Amino acid sequence: MSIMAKDKTIYTCNECGGTSPKWLGKCPHCNAWNTLIESVASSDAPAKNRFAALAKTAEVAVLSDIEASDVERTPTGHEELDRVLGGGMVEGGVVLIGGDPGIGKSTLLLQALDSLQRSGKSTLYVTGEESGAQVALRSRRLGLDHSQVKVLAEIQLEKILATLEANRPDVAVIDSIQTVYSEQLTSAPGSVAQVRECAAHLTRAAKASGTAIVLVGHVTKEGALAGPRVLEHMVDTVLYFEGDTHSQFRLVRAIKNRFGAVNEIGVFAMTEKGLKGVSNPSAIFLSQHAEPVPGSCVMVTLEGTRPLLVEIQALVDMGGPSPRRLSVGLDKDRLAMLLAVLHRHAGVACMDQDVFINAVGGVRIGEPAADLAVMLSITSSLRGKPLPKGFIAFGEVGLAGEVRPAPRGQERLKEAAKLGFTIAVVPKANAPKKPIEGMTIHAVDRVEEAMNVVRGLT
Repeated sequence: MSIMAKDKTIYTCNECGGTSPKWLGKCPHCNAWNTLIESVASSDAPAKNRFAALAKTAEVAVLSDIEASDVERTPTGHEELDRVLGGGMVEGGVVLIGGDPGIGKSTLLLQALDSLQRSGKSTLYVTGEESGAQVALRSRRLGLDHSQVKVLAEIQLEKILATLEANRPDVAVIDSIQTVYSEQLTSAPGSVAQVRECAAHLTRAAKASGTAIVLVGHVTKEGALAGPRVLEHMVDTVLYFEGDTHSQFRLVRAIKNRFGAVNEIGVFAMTEKGLKGVSNPSAIFLSQHAEPVPGSCVMVTLEGTRPLLVEIQALVDMGGPSPRRLSVGLDKDRLAMLLAVLHRHAGVACMDQDVFINAVGGVRIGEPAADLAVMLSITSSLRGKPLPKGFIAFGEVGLAGEVRPAPRGQERLKEAAKLGFTIAVVPKANAPKKPIEGMTIHAVDRVEEAMNVVRGLT
């Protein structure tokens, strides 16, 4: 029996909120053009309105009087995925995960559901893009021959909601939200109206039943989640699957998390038996040179709470009348600014040179703490002299040539020392009060000081 049998389709104006029983080019209330959007209206009593709140109505209370409790988490059995989620799945939480086709979203989620099932949790995998036989074939390929995960091949929202109500799983995966449709809307699956309506109903079902739901979303050519942006506001956690399909490594990044830190990343390696967590991700982003080479400088960046060592490579070569500035993994506009600072305050001119910058391993660095490493790698390439072995640098550089501190500098230095780095050039404000065993630290205030230190070392 249809859960939403009494609902009907209406068209709501984005401008004035007025409604119409049929689609019109112009709103009959405010006369605005092309503002009517398909939606579903309930003919039930107000108490059963489909827009009912996700939580029960409560009395007004003083914030300090409200009892706060820690959110209980269920580990998924994959340490890297748990890191991104903030410790595991949360009861009633809704997670949206997006990524390019073939990147490994379905593989990772099927592995996670199998681990949860083996730990005693009830699970449900709803597939709208594959048949049950195809999911079973993938599970055999991943070595999950005797998996007890329940599978439902269905794309109709009403049947999915009825199955969730009947089975009450602890964790459910909807793969993908773009394939699900409601009978109450006439638009095709994947349209803005369908995606928004289906996600809203599934979110309410999760909050009401306590089932943790994972929604798989498609992405656009630009890499953003397809469909309405409001989808990201509905859910509790938004994860992005990143990586090159030609590489074995994958990154899962948390863009939003109501139950944990954002910008956390989990690093996975694609193997014949599925995705495996990488315990030492810094090794991915460091090239293995037998001897130091010109134009290479290692920095320590922060991804959420995790310090990562990344190699910055620079190539400076004679350019033409219009020298090129190209950066991969870093902001190209910031590269132009750093070249100007390098010329003005350190006397290193690159006006007639092509400058190419690359962050090894396909990682994207958004924080300004990479500035000093970028400038030192450019200088190293221009001079043709490699930086010393075991050398790292980090710090933000201002337009006045000052070197500003990076957040959590102590953790960055400890991570570098743990991996065998022995020389560091850092902002003076990040210099540790106690010396770090096996590491020589040069604290600098300005760019010219950093350049002088490097010249003395090379």
